[in-house]
Amino acid sequence: MGARFTPPDQETLACYLCPGNKRAQGEHNPNYENTYVFINDYSAVKQDQEEYAQEVEKGDPSSTLLRAEAVTGRCYVVTFSPAHNITLADMTAREILPVVYKWTELYATHVSPTSPLAELASSATRPLEFESEIRRPNAQYRYMQIFENKGSAMGCSNPHPHGQVWVTTGLPEEPSLEGTQLQKYFRENEGAHLLEVYAKLESQRKERVVFENDAFLALCPWWATWPFEIMIISKTHKRALVDLSDDEKTSLAEAIAEVTRRYDNLFETHFPYSMGLHQAPLEGTVEEIEASHFHIHFYPPLLRSATVRKFLVGYEMMAEPQRDITPEQAAAKLRNCNGGLYRVRKT
Repeated sequence: MGARFTPPDQETLACYLCPGNKRAQGEHNPNYENTYVFINDYSAVKQDQEEYAQEVEKGDPSSTLLRAEAVTGRCYVVTFSPAHNITLADMTAREILPVVYKWTELYATHVSPTSPLAELASSATRPLEFESEIRRPNAQYRYMQIFENKGSAMGCSNPHPHGQVWVTTGLPEEPSLEGTQLQKYFRENEGAHLLEVYAKLESQRKERVVFENDAFLALCPWWATWPFEIMIISKTHKRALVDLSDDEKTSLAEAIAEVTRRYDNLFETHFPYSMGLHQAPLEGTVEEIEASHFHIHFYPPLLRSATVRKFLVGYEMMAEPQRDITPEQAAAKLRNCNGGLYRVRKT
């Protein structure tokens, strides 16, 4: 793979994610050629933290109303490319594929040895190009959240293409709520998988589909809150990244490339979003693992142009969200944004 480099300027020389550059704590990045992973220099959770135990007296309502518990974990940074001034939208599926493999390696390294996924995880890691900070932790973590915030509108402070991975001892609220519904459907429908059934339904109807290949479906979901919200869903039951074959990983990279490029083409701008992968917990019951279904959420704020965004306020904050455009309208607009990236076509 040929990486695209631009001559260094003051911004790239100061970037703590560029190859060879100095990071916040004084370490230097290696001269990596596709992706690189390191422990976040400003981790929100850490592997070694002071223990916390809530002290409440018997009969004190704090024991039920003001509950807190300690969480430990790790926070990784994953650079998507050595090139400083590009995004996933600029990258081909082939260039995104190493990112998918790096995500898979991270997940596999942290899976519980008692998980039904443990055997698959043991064969999912690949030889490392550099000495890596991806090592089995000294404690078993419950969940891994892989995500990317793109653009300053989503709080991203560094334009170098990168995402984050947080691994924690607790199960966060959003995946917990999703998991509860997936398990409920699994129990009540003789082992059927909710998102597999939903993907088949949407694939047949087509009206909310943005892109489809052999393994994945990218669609504006029926229940979407954000104007151009997208889900990438595995068309067959896949519990986690380690379930994907090499061909399926390639299909996932293609789906990510298609979604991000269409986003940028829509308003001819660097389209901001928060993107996150949801998959089986690292440790859990057999039902939790088996009912899980791999998918990716994209939550973008833009509404009518590169400068007009949606705000969840007023009635939407106090009562329920309202759709500014329908998922069918959003999908149609994004389908029409196929083709090369707008800023490449204009050069």
